Parts: sequence; C-alpha cells; structure tokens
Amino acid sequence: MTSMRLSHYLAVCGVASRRQAARLIDSGRVSLNHQLAKHTDRINPAEAVTVLVDGKPILPVQAKQYWLYHKPVGVDCRLLANDPHSLLHLLPESPRLYPAGRLDKNSRGLLLLTNDGQLTQALMHPDFYHPKTYVVQVDKPISAEFLLMMAQGVQYGQVQTRPCDIRRWSSEADEDRFEIVLTQGLNRQIRRMCQALSYKVIDLMRTQLLDVCLAELAEKTMRPLTAAELLSLKCAVS
Repeated sequence: MTSMRLSHYLAVCGVASRRQAARLIDSGRVSLNHQLAKHTDRINPAEAVTVLVDGKPILPVQAKQYWLYHKPVGVDCRLLANDPHSLLHLLPESPRLYPAGRLDKNSRGLLLLTNDGQLTQALMHPDFYHPKTYVVQVDKPISAEFLLMMAQGVQYGQVQTRPCDIRRWSSEADEDRFEIVLTQGLNRQIRRMCQALSYKVIDLMRTQLLDVCLAELAEKTMRPLTAAELLSLKCAVS
C-alpha cells in the first residue's frame, strides 16, 4: 500500500479533516512512534505504527460511515471533552464520527457526521462553492432592499460575502423569514450579514446540503445517509 502524509492518514482514520489534522500536528498534539510528529512524516497503513493524538492511540483505518443528524439549539459542534454541551457526548465511541462543517451553538438543523476526512475536506472547503440552504427568522419584517443587498453580497469587517440566492419564506404570514443558499460558509456568516444590515437573527436552521435534505428527520435524531444521497455527494465533489 502506498505511503501517505500524516495529515492524510489522520483524515483516512476518521480523526479529522486534512486541514484539521494539520492543525493538530501544528499544535504538537500528535506523536508518531513516540516522537513529536512533523508535517513531513509519512505512514504506510500496511505497516505497524503508533500514532497518538492527545496521548490516545488512533485506531487503524475503519469503514467509512455517513450519518445525518438534526442538531438542536444548545449543542456545540466543537468536540471538546470538557464541555457538557459538546456534540462529542452525543456521538458513538466507535467509529469516531465528526461533523462535516459546523452549525453554531444557537443554530439548528442538518449536520453531516462522518469519519471520511477526504469527503469532509471536499465538501466544506469554500473554494468548491457547494450550496447549503438555510431558513432564517429575523427580528422584524423583511424589506425588498434587505433581500437585494443580501443577494448582492454584504460587507462586514474585512469580509465581502459572495452573491447568493435568497427569497422570502413561502408563507405570507412569515414576513420575518427567508430562505438563503450560501456557497461560502464563513463563521457565523448569516448572522453577521444580517447584523450588518441592522437585522438580528432569531432562528437559523440548515435544511439542505447539496441534494441531501433534512426533510422530516426529528430534532435530536440521526439516520444513515441513503445510497442515493451518498452517491450525490461523492459525484458533487469528484
């Protein structure tokens, strides 16, 4: 079997995406054969090696799993063992799953859980423009000017967001709700876009990632992706 860089190996083992694995190595949290790991280290998965992250051994490559989870408000997607609100405490011990992208603690909805680091990297990297759909409620009725400015892209701080698709929510009674499709996924992007236009987000729910939809999945529950859903994701990133 061909050798691979350590960050790639950690992603294949389901520890984290390649980018997240590189951060683990940078911070000195990874050791290889009892020596502090370096980015240049390579591993042949067919050979016996000892890889530790935070002093804990990494299990060999496991079968890939893909789950859809309906995250409620109050769950933190950061996998922090000392945080009682962390998603970590809701996940099985094996295989080790982690979220492909995040929803902030006050947001809810679709979260893809997997141990496929390569797919996660391809799905979440902003250069790939993969669409994610959200339904958002704000603190006052939405104006036509607000919709136009959101669609054109909003500047806040040093950030200029990409143009996006946005429309009023289907019900006429919901004057304070809209649906938005982002291809960027910056940290707290929708909240910051709205704030820049003098609106405050009251509720934010992710409903779709590419062709995978939350649909009727109950809050706080998870299900495996169907074969068709998984194929659609892999085709989108191929």
